[in-house]
Amino acid sequence: MEKAVIGLNLCPFAKSVYVKNQVRIVVSDATEPAQLAEELARELQLLAETSPEETDTTLLIHPYVLQRFLDFNEFQDIADAIVAELDLDGVLQVASFHPKFQFEGTGINDISNYTNRSPWPTLHLIREASIDRAVEAFPEAEAIFEKNIDTVTQLGVDGWQALFATKS
Repeated sequence: MEKAVIGLNLCPFAKSVYVKNQVRIVVSDATEPAQLAEELARELQLLAETSPEETDTTLLIHPYVLQRFLDFNEFQDIADAIVAELDLDGVLQVASFHPKFQFEGTGINDISNYTNRSPWPTLHLIREASIDRAVEAFPEAEAIFEKNIDTVTQLGVDGWQALFATKS
């Protein structure tokens, strides 16, 4: 997160909540999708019930389940259903990051996929109100995606790997 998301400014909204210690990071020990679904529901409820000043966003990292990207991608439908079941549509949303993330229509090694890659499968629980505030503060938010692709394209795979090979 520090080297890529914040360091490369892939998400211009991440630094402020990170430095204010408002990012909850949970490492799941789930080994089955059903266990992860239960944990996701608990984390969504907890985030919804917690003040944004205390916890603005949650990263639910799950290194032992959904290692295959297609399984992970299919789980997104379950995540969306859980949000709806908890009546949190319009309140929270779930974004996804995966070591083998692949946008539709791209090759597995396409550098643009790196904008959504992470060391472990991760579900990012985000407050809709926080997104709205961020978009107000950054009026051209729709340009972030293209800027991120430009950033990682200029860096290239070798530069991406070098970013994580260095200390600190």
